[in-house]
Amino acid sequence: MAKNIQSLERAAAMLRLLAGGERRLGLSEVASSLGLAKGTAHGILRTLQAEGFVEQDPASGRYQLGAELLRLGSTYLDVHELRARALVWTDDLARSSGESVYLGVLHQKGVLIVHHVFRPDDSRQVLEVGAMQPLHSSALGKVLSAYDPVAHNEVVENERKTFTPHTITDVRDFEAVLDLTRARGWAADVEETWDGVASIAAPIHDRRRMPVGAVGITGAVERLREGQDLRGDLVAAVRDCARAVSRDLGASRF
Repeated sequence: MAKNIQSLERAAAMLRLLAGGERRLGLSEVASSLGLAKGTAHGILRTLQAEGFVEQDPASGRYQLGAELLRLGSTYLDVHELRARALVWTDDLARSSGESVYLGVLHQKGVLIVHHVFRPDDSRQVLEVGAMQPLHSSALGKVLSAYDPVAHNEVVENERKTFTPHTITDVRDFEAVLDLTRARGWAADVEETWDGVASIAAPIHDRRRMPVGAVGITGAVERLREGQDLRGDLVAAVRDCARAVSRDLGASRF
């Protein structure tokens, strides 16, 4: 019979320890609780921190569970359930807006499209389920970056590619966009990813108010915009769709 890997056993025990209390733990507390030398405990904690499974408070130096571990746990929704809950509402959004609808989730360093409803006209369209959109320039990506700390870290720590003259790549400018997104509850992409194309997106939350995805519409700039502003009725429709899906997932504060 194959032997268990001791370092993995220790890492698992450390995660259980951090999950078992409501307060952060210091290095000495972790080491003594698990019967480990401080050097050994510190090495495991640093590895877990590098992977996002553990976070260290910069002021106290104490440790707690990280956002990446929470993402893998029960607080985050299974993609298939998210898609199933959103089917009816995204169909309604496509009909009411007359535009293509996309449902996206964070995947690696971008937005994975998990559901796509075609624009309800006779134009030729290509199914984009499985396609990736950028976090920093797409409306879906901005929503995820604004509400999901893991997405935020990904977009800030990695290179932000310029797609058009309108793409925002400066960190401070991008953070201002995220502040605006959180303040108004939706995000926009007006020719930041593709010339002539605009998008509007809003966040989807589960029963624990965790961000589990984003939903949005995409279409020609001239259809989504009135003058220099995005159409208010389309913004309202996207937000209503996001709220409806969130309610179906158990989110109550809508």
